[in-house]
Amino acid sequence: MKFIDTNIFLRFLTDDDPAIAKRCEDMFKLALKKNEPLYTTDTVIVELVWVLESYYGLSKQAIREKIEKILNTPNLQCPHKDLLFECISLYTIKNIDFVDAYNALIMREKDIKIVYSYDTHFDRISWIKKIEP
Repeated sequence: MKFIDTNIFLRFLTDDDPAIAKRCEDMFKLALKKNEPLYTTDTVIVELVWVLESYYGLSKQAIREKIEKILNTPNLQCPHKDLLFECISLYTIKNIDFVDAYNALIMREKDIKIVYSYDTHFDRISWIKKIEP
């Protein structure tokens, strides 16, 4: 098993350096052909969303398509892949920050209904009551 870092996904998804993007694509194809498991983490996906949004200026929908492409990679393991699929959907549908979507879904999973926050994005989540201290 090999770990895939954020910059590999970025080079592959953005094609900002075609030669590097091609090498990354070839690496993914070879791993798939050899049935070699690849691994990444939730924090890599979070960083990927942040960079695609803040540096590359992509729309939430474009980011969603790219993240789903990554998460749908057959031989890629990620500890909370199902949660991340839900998260990217909530991020897009509710037009909120990815981290807020992630935290909202964790709160739902843990049956936490109240959040102390000044972040107005939580007001868009039906199962959460936001309280400002």
